[in-house]
Amino acid sequence: MRLIGIRLSLIAFASCIWFAPSAFTAPTPDALIHAVDSIGMTVSNMDRSIAFFADVLTFEKVSDHEVTGSEYERLTGVFGLRMRVVRMKLGTELIELTEYLTPRGRPIPADSRSNDRWFQHVAIIVSDMDQAYARLREHRVEHASPEPQRLPDWNKAAGGIKAFYFKDPDGHPLEILQFPEGKGDPRWHRPSGKLFLGIDHTAIVVDDTATSLAFYRELLGLRVAGESANHGPEQERLNNVFGARLHITALRAPAGPGIEFLEYLAPRNGRPASGIQANDVAHWETTLATHDASDAFGRFLLQRVFLVSPAVAATERAPHFRKGVLVHDPDGHPVKVIER
Repeated sequence: MRLIGIRLSLIAFASCIWFAPSAFTAPTPDALIHAVDSIGMTVSNMDRSIAFFADVLTFEKVSDHEVTGSEYERLTGVFGLRMRVVRMKLGTELIELTEYLTPRGRPIPADSRSNDRWFQHVAIIVSDMDQAYARLREHRVEHASPEPQRLPDWNKAAGGIKAFYFKDPDGHPLEILQFPEGKGDPRWHRPSGKLFLGIDHTAIVVDDTATSLAFYRELLGLRVAGESANHGPEQERLNNVFGARLHITALRAPAGPGIEFLEYLAPRNGRPASGIQANDVAHWETTLATHDASDAFGRFLLQRVFLVSPAVAATERAPHFRKGVLVHDPDGHPVKVIER
């Protein structure tokens, strides 16, 4: 029998009232989360994914482990698993690739769209958009946008930003992004001689910004770093969603890449996540670091957060953490909270 939570559908979860903004207590002085550790995704062929991120995007492999056992089953909600977990680094940021050697999950739905609520990507900063796009073309990556877009100057928050959506070999959406002078973290403008610099943020589609803020800001303790309202033909072509009008909210922990909400004010026809499990290739995972995983689990129980892990998974065999718990945010995006 699978562990608690694995058979529950995210549609049922999304329709419940657990994440009404008033359901959460006010933020405490000791924020639950002190860093965004890494951004993870499930892949179907690890060697192919490593080659893509290393050869095309110049990530460096920093660790490679196979893991199995009841602790990981409790963490992920997947029974009888054996996983290969590879961490790769670009700049100071990490991605974590997981291949389920057993049991295999489902591929990404072929008709996935950028406004579906299982959408998540990472934004990779480049020093020169033209050169970066030419490199992607050279490697024949799959386009998600027709070509790079420059966001218009009337948009004070985003004007001058150049961006392009594309996909990895499994179909995970990715973004390259170039900030103009005066925008973005100052480190993205320091001369480095490199084309791909690091990860600025991971973006997730949300149904309601206020509800998501109740989870990420009030409960987890992240801070709002900025907002913008994006629309127009450039935004439509970037997301490949006709009539796209977005409310974008950027959040930050004290360390690590940011988390960005993409709320589609139009069109409102994005589909909710439905039953995506950790071994499915559509599974993304934002890993957050805390000082006390047991305290985090207790707060999640108190606030009736959707738990994938039935308890804190503690193991000495984990290569990067001692304890962890996997939960879902209000839209079903997986969030793994770890204690190192």
